[in-house]
Amino acid sequence: MTDTATSGQMLTNSDVEELTLWRRELHRHPEVSGEEAETARRVVEMLTPTGPDAILTELGGHGVAAIYGGRAEGPTVMLRCELDALPIDEVNPDLPHLSQISGKGHLCGHDGHMAILAATARWLGRNPPAKGRVVLLFQPAEEDGSGAARVIEDARFAAITPDYAFALHNFPGLPLGHAVIAAGPMNCASRGMKISFRGRTSHASQPDKGISPAPALASLLTDLTALARGQDSANPEFALVTVTHAHLGERAFGIAPGDAEIWVTLRTQQDAAMAALVTRAEHLVRQAAETHKLEHEISYHDIFHHCENDPQATEILQAALRAAGVPPTTAELPMRASEDFGRFRAGSRSAMFLLGAGVETPSLHNPNYDFPDDLIPMGAEVFAAALDELCY
Repeated sequence: MTDTATSGQMLTNSDVEELTLWRRELHRHPEVSGEEAETARRVVEMLTPTGPDAILTELGGHGVAAIYGGRAEGPTVMLRCELDALPIDEVNPDLPHLSQISGKGHLCGHDGHMAILAATARWLGRNPPAKGRVVLLFQPAEEDGSGAARVIEDARFAAITPDYAFALHNFPGLPLGHAVIAAGPMNCASRGMKISFRGRTSHASQPDKGISPAPALASLLTDLTALARGQDSANPEFALVTVTHAHLGERAFGIAPGDAEIWVTLRTQQDAAMAALVTRAEHLVRQAAETHKLEHEISYHDIFHHCENDPQATEILQAALRAAGVPPTTAELPMRASEDFGRFRAGSRSAMFLLGAGVETPSLHNPNYDFPDDLIPMGAEVFAAALDELCY
């Protein structure tokens, strides 16, 4: 194979081959949120030969940030990808790089997103920025919504807080190599709400001697989901409540239940609407507990802020997509699915885009999903074009 550069003179054929193999090696060894130590080690090993000015490790957990400085003053531009995989069994027996870790798989494409940033790192190593700084952030714990917050809370992040932050996400169902981007809300806000009820068990022949949470559980299964408002996420009043898990009592025929648990996901277009949805949901829970004389407890998990594309940052990415020859397509925006990249907009102009993974590609979080390697050079070329606008 001749070691010539790909389109845009950014990557050689050898680069693409090596990055593809590296992506597949990451795919074989997935690590879930909070456990990405070996993945982070592989990232540092890949980044070191590109000669960054500094590499920060254990950032907000297992995060890695590579910093490439320019000779002149200019903006700090952050490109962000994710380290973590999912706690899902991969079911794809014909895949040569199938996950070797039972119950875990890179079924969201974060392995591919890492490869795109690794490709960008190779380009930066050969073409250091003329001005400002470029920060390549390999963020931990995106899937549970905790990673971005922990990175931002890390004291070392203050020294690299970006003026601009960019990200992408591959998206099955869109034509391969086509992109979607728009200013405004890009991903909905969401949070997991866990509700626990405590009553009193009794013999199944004497349910009147106990306090069963069954009626409360039954009512909330419908009452909570009835809080939904519309089906169109483009409507600012959009709200969705999804029951994801419910449990009642013991697996026994002789015991009337004394405890129950229900998990729901609350979803709104923007953060501002989430507080109102939480208030309505908590009111229903308290009402059910009082009506049926139950103790109750509420806790929140997997909290995601909504993602909103800054207009100026969006224009930069739109120009970068044109420069890289990536054709536009359309999709319903904002996405109902959540992304914790939204937290970075508090301190920077941020924007992300969707990069089509193929119309027939299995959906994200599907046990048969695999990231399309053709997107590695394409995603890197878009990021390079954005950096060219800001740092060269």
